[in-house]
Amino acid sequence: MATKLDGKKVAILVADGFEQVEMTKPREALNQAGAETRIVSIKSGKIQGMNHDEKGDKFEVDLTLYSAQAEDFDALLIPGGLLNPDAMRQEESALEFVRHFFEVGKPVAVICHGPQVLINADLVRGRTMTSWPAIQVDMRNAGATWVDEEVVVDNGLVSSRKPDDIPAFNRMMIKEFAQGKHAELHQTEKQTPPVTLET
Repeated sequence: MATKLDGKKVAILVADGFEQVEMTKPREALNQAGAETRIVSIKSGKIQGMNHDEKGDKFEVDLTLYSAQAEDFDALLIPGGLLNPDAMRQEESALEFVRHFFEVGKPVAVICHGPQVLINADLVRGRTMTSWPAIQVDMRNAGATWVDEEVVVDNGLVSSRKPDDIPAFNRMMIKEFAQGKHAELHQTEKQTPPVTLET
């Protein structure tokens, strides 16, 4: 696994209030697999991680959305948390950044409340996905087929529900990121059935 992602550059899109473990554990797995990861955020400096409703550590931002070029990255990771996706979904620059990955078929991984960013970017329509259960109605209203599984893969789009799902999430994320571009990621009509792993 150590060389699966050699040469791959992965953007981690986060803002203040992200669920810390949903960033640190997937990032650790990506780095161990050989990827080069960069934290991309709304602002420069440091952003605040959260451990549920308590403040966690602060992390240095590598690039702001205003200096980051989506074209420079091979894949995208969007962690969850209550405040993080809510801030990102209101930033048009964040939505445009995310849309690039779908338009060209680059793999994307989202967990917990992370799909809220995709909802605002109108990117879940026609997708089979999972998320934190509390936003399943939002997901369905936005056109997604929501399922209660620990990880779902839909043509290069990987989604999971919560921190407990991170081991399965990481496995499938690395697999999809290693495959590279998926021709159907940007299509609403799926040609192959989604993959789910039972809990």
